[in-house]
Amino acid sequence: MNPTPVLTPGAPADVDLSASALEDAAGLLTAALDASRISAASLTVARHGRLVLSRGFGNQRPEPEARPVDAESIFLLASITKPVTACAVMLLVDRGLVSLDDPVQLHLPEFRGWDKARIRIRDTLSHISGMPDMLPQNTRLRQTHAPIERFVDGAIHTRLLYRPRTDFRYQSKGILLAAAIVERITGMRLRDFEEREIFGPLGMADSFLGLQGRAIEDLVWCSSSMLQSPEAEHWGQNSPYWRDFGCPWGGMHSTGVDLSVLLCCMLNGGIYGDSRVFSRAAAAAMVSDQNPTRLDSPWGIGWALRDSRVWSFFGEQVSPRTFGHVGATGTVAWADPETGLSCVCLTNTMVEGGALLRRVSNTVAAAVEG
Repeated sequence: MNPTPVLTPGAPADVDLSASALEDAAGLLTAALDASRISAASLTVARHGRLVLSRGFGNQRPEPEARPVDAESIFLLASITKPVTACAVMLLVDRGLVSLDDPVQLHLPEFRGWDKARIRIRDTLSHISGMPDMLPQNTRLRQTHAPIERFVDGAIHTRLLYRPRTDFRYQSKGILLAAAIVERITGMRLRDFEEREIFGPLGMADSFLGLQGRAIEDLVWCSSSMLQSPEAEHWGQNSPYWRDFGCPWGGMHSTGVDLSVLLCCMLNGGIYGDSRVFSRAAAAAMVSDQNPTRLDSPWGIGWALRDSRVWSFFGEQVSPRTFGHVGATGTVAWADPETGLSCVCLTNTMVEGGALLRRVSNTVAAAVEG
């Protein structure tokens, strides 16, 4: 069966999925909710263009009278933001404004120092650049509500951890450099560029980097408790500062349905409905291994691959071609080109180092019957 270009509602049986297996996956989230391990979740499953499950669990805030979570509830994605930043870079590649093999220094000439001239844009997006995950001054910057420009300056002047392309270490500051290149070339804030060039064309109306005018009260709370330390209240995940900061490595908000649209676009080779958002070549590159085989660390352009050694939250039941990403707030999104199946599981607390996300992913993958 060929994938259809737009997600439409359907029944599991329409696309050879077991309804009982999908209910088992939903039951895992209900059980976690009942055990107070999470207080909010959504699960969205699609196959071959059919949206077969889209359900919310719990409340948007861990309070009895809070609004219930539904399929349209908006979660902080954390690191699922990274591949979306990579999507913005690939739009510039498609338009001939950058090349993945351009040195970062070509576009950020102030990025100088030991071996920095060797770092390519591609390296920043597949975690082999030598850049650190967090800056030494990260906490201080957040405590003082520093603007993102201060983080960019810190990333430009920070020391590399290793020579580019000699190791793999998952990191966020290379992603920040890639985002800075997008902003410098387009003359736009990344959040505005993504809204105009990605979210708008794909109809992802409930997706945004930072707040973009949305009220925090309308978003899912990141924790199973409303209790916060004074520091967390000032600069933590639920603070107005951090929610609106829009960091390109972890500051995007979205819904399960919107992320399923993006995954569908990737599965369709960069097209969704009447809109070709990415070239077929760009879509294929994003979900193909970019790293030297000797590093034994497969990664796409922004997207993690099933056998990436950072985590296995996609579970063990999906094919090696599966791509996606996970977020530290308790989120995972993946798609398997072999089966046409996609799964987005959004929660508001990382449970047991991702074990809950892995079990849900395995159970969804086990629903494939043909």
